Amino acid sequence: MRVNDRLVATDEPNASWLLPIGTAVVALVDLHGADGRVQRARGAVGLVSRAPADHTHSYRIRFADGVESSLLRRELAVLKHYQRGDLTGHDPFGALGLFEHVVFRCIVGSRAYGLEGDDSDTDRRGIYLPPADMHWSLYGVPEQLENDERQECFWELQKFLSLALKANPNILECLYTPLVEFTTPLIDDLLAMRQCFLSKLVYQTYNGYVMSQFRKMQRDIRIKGAVKNKHAMHLIRLLLAGIHTLRESTVPVHVSEHRDELLAVRNGSMSFDQVDAWRLRLHAEFDQAFAATSLPERPDYERVNTFLIRARQSMVNRGGK
Repeated sequence: MRVNDRLVATDEPNASWLLPIGTAVVALVDLHGADGRVQRARGAVGLVSRAPADHTHSYRIRFADGVESSLLRRELAVLKHYQRGDLTGHDPFGALGLFEHVVFRCIVGSRAYGLEGDDSDTDRRGIYLPPADMHWSLYGVPEQLENDERQECFWELQKFLSLALKANPNILECLYTPLVEFTTPLIDDLLAMRQCFLSKLVYQTYNGYVMSQFRKMQRDIRIKGAVKNKHAMHLIRLLLAGIHTLRESTVPVHVSEHRDELLAVRNGSMSFDQVDAWRLRLHAEFDQAFAATSLPERPDYERVNTFLIRARQSMVNRGGK
């Protein structure tokens, strides 16, 4: 999760991860007033109202009566952890260094699309595969790791596969981007079977998302008189990619011959009416491609499930890479 451009675990934050504002926490120490008396006993429940720049500084915690106190991370437990038992004496995410278990890293976004400018970020995405004992533990593992400073995001393997089976465009682009920086033999096998993720669900997922987003942009035109051109460009790109996927049974990442038109959308030299007309033509092409596609109704769930089980088994004795 992105919280004020800081690194945050998306599932169960602990001492190595910054707690998002709004996280329900339990005080592990008594809170004393200026006179030294206990004003709030250990076990009091509150919400994080302000997070520090790093975990060595204090959080501001707002309690039910509206009063706020400052507490260090080691003086807090996440409420859902506390309810499960005394798990606060460990730091599994930090101790195991989950970023060390990244098994796939690739570049997506504007640099992979061929739409980058001089100030474009380099967006890295991929997969991490945790050790079995971590996955089986009471702590569990976060579905997603993010490092905003490095523009990195890594999904836990099962989460990645689940999203790919749903034809999530961001995930499918990871499987098909030509800019791959790091893989393991296991991931090489996954890339070799990437075709099994493609199905007619591409039509519903891509088409449905673009339609909903254009409705929002039309509302923005009415209310604000403007839209975000970059967002409009990526929606058009998504339609082009979906059409190609249905026709060719492969996911295009680089925009190739559509680059100039897409940049015209981004820089505003193509009016919104022109963009919307292009979008409607692409929806019609998408319908035609859907009617004629050779892709199956559903992805190959069994093959993906078999792969996931093999990956999990490979981590039992920490031999997974």
